[in-house]
Amino acid sequence: MKNPDFSHNDVEVLEKTTGYQGFFRIDRIRLRHRLFAGGWTAAFERELFERGEAVCVLLFDPQRDVVVLTEQFRIGSLQDERSPWLLELVAGMVEPGESYADVAARETEEEAGCVFYQLLPVCRYWVSPGGTSERVQIYCGLIDSDGVGGVHGLAHEHEDIRLCRLDFDQAWQGVEDGTLNNAATIMALQWLKIHHAEVVAGTYGK
Repeated sequence: MKNPDFSHNDVEVLEKTTGYQGFFRIDRIRLRHRLFAGGWTAAFERELFERGEAVCVLLFDPQRDVVVLTEQFRIGSLQDERSPWLLELVAGMVEPGESYADVAARETEEEAGCVFYQLLPVCRYWVSPGGTSERVQIYCGLIDSDGVGGVHGLAHEHEDIRLCRLDFDQAWQGVEDGTLNNAATIMALQWLKIHHAEVVAGTYGK
């Protein structure tokens, strides 16, 4: 793909204020930017949900062909048709000074009580750039799932996370029938579906 016509130099931030600061932050930004037809837009305002960067890890045991997902309550899915408890990837926010791999290792231990022996990059994407700064790095973490299970999470963060072991075919069926219905989990399993044979054989990326 060709490089974009515009860059950061084609945006002018005129004013930035914080409208709300709590568990998350919402900024109000006044700006203008260049137009495809030439010239600049008039100054306008946008609210930006400052979410930061996150890392998600699909835990996969290639020897047993087993996917390990987390199950936990999510405030954003209160209106879900089935339940506000969702099956998801291990995930966490990037703290200052941490690399993506650091976060992947920390969250795998905190949320799943295990460690991966190999970390395969899947993709990095903007969650909803029309209104939030959140960007997510997805990995596939290869594990030995023997003994992996139970309930995990940090009590002081109000985490109550139960692990769910699924054969890969069961997990993929969840994508097809809509049982697995959050973006990062769907994308990670689509990636694994494409590369499944190579990951199981240990030849992916070689």
